[in-house]
Amino acid sequence: MKWTDTYEIAAALADTYPDVDPKTLRFVQLREWVLALPGFSDDPAHCGEKILEAIQMAWIDEAD
Repeated sequence: MKWTDTYEIAAALADTYPDVDPKTLRFVQLREWVLALPGFSDDPAHCGEKILEAIQMAWIDEAD
């Protein structure tokens, strides 16, 4: 997975952390969790606030 795979990342996060409300998550924690996902292989430096926000929004959609 790459940073641009927002929906795939969101689905993986929802599966890995089913009891977490993504609305309460801070971007620092979200970034760490994405980097720790199995199959994630993008450069950590390529991540910005817009990407994290897109992942968070996709996760919120996934949770609903």
